[in-house]
Amino acid sequence: MDQTALDANYANTGFNTRLGFGKKPALLMIDYVQAYFVDGSPLYHADFGPSLAAGIRLKNAAHQAHIPVALTRMEVQKGGVGGGVFFEKLQSTFASSFEPGNPLGDFPPGLSVIDSDIVISKRYASAFFGTALAPALTAMGVDTVILCGVSTSGCVRASCVDAISHGFRPIVVREAVGDRHPAVHEANLYDMNAKYADVVSENEALAYLARISAIRS
Repeated sequence: MDQTALDANYANTGFNTRLGFGKKPALLMIDYVQAYFVDGSPLYHADFGPSLAAGIRLKNAAHQAHIPVALTRMEVQKGGVGGGVFFEKLQSTFASSFEPGNPLGDFPPGLSVIDSDIVISKRYASAFFGTALAPALTAMGVDTVILCGVSTSGCVRASCVDAISHGFRPIVVREAVGDRHPAVHEANLYDMNAKYADVVSENEALAYLARISAIRS
């Protein structure tokens, strides 16, 4: 099935409907930690770098618009204790990157955290599963979650599905997410846009945040 036929097939099923931005957004930055950006780390990949740069631009715009910013990172006990079947599946190489004291679990230079930012430590792929993120955003009246981070097929997608399941409008910023292969990246963006989220360009997200900033200034 070629792309045109696939698009038509999805359209006939009711997929690819545009949700649109809501009125009260938050920015969710997923797992922008050293493990993915330091050459030599077992989780490093060069394709992740551009997503971090885009994420930092979004964070600056979000602060200017005075909207909530949440950052996630993985945090496990030594040896992956308490990680359950998820860490059994991923094996020790992944778990060891996020053990206490390992600098690979830290946020990278350039990604500064300010006092108003929400920092979420998680043990599973989704930023929402087993964390206080959903009630925190709900308490602030958030209706839209702008997602960026790594990886597109993993923690970003899991968080996207959970975001819509919790009643938020998920907006995935194309340039601000990354994966280990363009085909995997694009396939997951296509599927999220069809079923769970709006996938938008960085420029569209920044323009939306600029409008929010103008309203609140």
